[in-house]
Amino acid sequence: MSIPSTPPKSGGYIPRDRNWQPDALTPPYKTSIKRSPQSALLSFPSTLSEETSPVFGHHMLGDLDNDLIHNYAQAGESAIGPRIIVHGRVLDETGRGVPGALLEFWQANAGGRYRHKKESYLAPLDPNFGGCGRTITGEDGSYEFRTIQPGPYPWPNGMNDWRPAHIHFSIFGHGFAQRLITQMYFEGDPHIKLCPIVGILKTQAAIDALTAPLDMNRTVPMDSRAFKFDIVLRGQRQTYFENRKEGL
Repeated sequence: MSIPSTPPKSGGYIPRDRNWQPDALTPPYKTSIKRSPQSALLSFPSTLSEETSPVFGHHMLGDLDNDLIHNYAQAGESAIGPRIIVHGRVLDETGRGVPGALLEFWQANAGGRYRHKKESYLAPLDPNFGGCGRTITGEDGSYEFRTIQPGPYPWPNGMNDWRPAHIHFSIFGHGFAQRLITQMYFEGDPHIKLCPIVGILKTQAAIDALTAPLDMNRTVPMDSRAFKFDIVLRGQRQTYFENRKEGL
């Protein structure tokens, strides 16, 4: 997603634009019927333990955690599919980078199938692709990982609904209670406009904020294409997060 060239001055309060966020109850996305609140929401202040612990250890990351092409593969092998680089920054509402955030990501393989025991799609599993990884943002909020481009897949929302190719993101702050979840789509995917989940977003700008454009400047010739995806944690330009439909 793109960030305005002149972000607001820091220090001022930037309220969340609730018209930007989708409604909790959206019947075309059938799962939302059960997940949407049935009563008025209540706000509870977080406690010190929720804000400070438990924490993740930076030393726990392995050398290949941000390389999904190789982190599950046998020696000398690699995952099957179009090789890509995904990069971007985690930002606050003023456009400043957020350092030290733990990003986890997971996805289907190039055929559109997840490595999960309840997966029912007929596409084959790739024995050299696990489908998950993690990394930590740098001092400027930047991140990068290598993977293969996931495939679209059918899902039982309607008679013939398909999910666009996408990658899921989990963003942790300094404690496990500080977690946000979203997903990234790929520029030019014709399934985006047909997806009932994407359809809950109210504007094209909101959809564009979840769509990573091709970035030819970061490609590796004869190896990998690149896609750029920035994540804004809060404020008027906040990225849509699946587990934060209320609050800041």
